[in-house]
This record gives sequence, C-alpha cells and structure tokens, in this order.
Amino acid sequence: MANFKLTQAERLCGKKRIDALFTSGNSFIVYPYRIVYRSVSDTDNVPVSMFVSIPKKRFKRAVKRNLIRRRIKEAYRKNKHILTDTLQSQETALDMAILYLDREILDYQTLEKKLKDLLQKLKEKVCKESCEKNLPKPNDS
Repeated sequence: MANFKLTQAERLCGKKRIDALFTSGNSFIVYPYRIVYRSVSDTDNVPVSMFVSIPKKRFKRAVKRNLIRRRIKEAYRKNKHILTDTLQSQETALDMAILYLDREILDYQTLEKKLKDLLQKLKEKVCKESCEKNLPKPNDS
C-alpha cells in the first residue's frame, strides 16, 4: 500500500536550499500553479522535498492563505505517488516549490485536478532530463 503521509523530511526548509532552488532551479506553469524544481544529490532518503507558497500580495488574510495551502498540501499528499514512484526507480531526488498564482480561492477538486496535471508534467520533464544525462556522448572521431 502506498504511503500517503507528508512527513517532516518531505517538507523543504532551510534558507540555503530554498535560495539554491530559486537561483538554479527550472520552472514551468500549470495554471493556477507555478512550480520551481531542482535535482539534488543529498536525498535524505526522501525523493521529493517541497513547500507551498501563497503570495501575501494577493491574499492579505492569513486565514485565506492557510486554507489554500492546506488544500494544495492535501492534494499533493494524496497524489505524490505519481512523481515519487518514478524518482525512486531512477534513484534521483528533487527540491520543489509550488507557488499559487490565481487571485481567487479555487475549490479542492479543481486544485487537485490541476496538481495531478502538474505532477504528471514534472514527471515527464524529470524523466527526459535523466535520460539525457544517461545517454553516452557521441565521439568526434
């Protein structure tokens, strides 16, 4: 049975790791999300470390930001197997940040559907990147 917990080790924290994520990470948008991700070598036995960010500029009240954050984390917790199974088989690890872009609070079903799309797209990008790294380089002779 799959592990549906979101443990403390799976939460990204630490200024150095977050700064490195935003300076050298890749990103793409699946509206209402923007994801920033980066492959890491120190895995801590966890395939993905993540955090969720809701801009204070768009949602002044902390209650609203926390509501959105809880919904996103719950959707991720229930669907993280889409990404983690692939990463564990490839023995790679990711740091990622999920940024919420919309100006309205969306219902849970919409957030979950879009998060599934986001995780699927991220899985494809990571697989493509790891395949490119593993390909032998052609000889110039």
